[in-house]
Amino acid sequence: MTDSDEQLSQYFGQRSNRLFHKIANTIQIPPTIPFDMQTFQNLVDSRRQWIDSTLIPWCKEASRKDLLLAEHEWQDLAGRPAPEMTLWKWAWERFPILSHTGLNAINETNCVVVQCVDGRIATGYPDAVRSQAGLLFLTIESGETMGPITIDEIEQIEVDA
Repeated sequence: MTDSDEQLSQYFGQRSNRLFHKIANTIQIPPTIPFDMQTFQNLVDSRRQWIDSTLIPWCKEASRKDLLLAEHEWQDLAGRPAPEMTLWKWAWERFPILSHTGLNAINETNCVVVQCVDGRIATGYPDAVRSQAGLLFLTIESGETMGPITIDEIEQIEVDA
């Protein structure tokens, strides 16, 4: 380090130190911040409320791209539950015919009509095994598989009459 570098370092170091103390003396930090998490049960209830009020609604509206990003961070976001049992289940709940209480996969019971945003229409039975990561596959009457149709492409799903 040259003499001029050392002088600059000392100058800026002293100026930074003075600036820090000046700022620190003008900021008033509250002595305590109210915190409602007094018990473990409070923490559990708060997390459950966040999941119900924020995470599940987000899953029902998010794009497939964002859902795939969330899947990689799912353990940090939602804890131990597997993404296919929560993230993707909640994402598919935007189409009520595909969900069923107590069922953690796509409901395969009914033949459905899938209307896509680009005007395409597909009819068949949802295939819960193949339908993963926001991709819907249908089994048509001939036994062949149709798809994938991305969750973002789907405008509406109804029971086939």
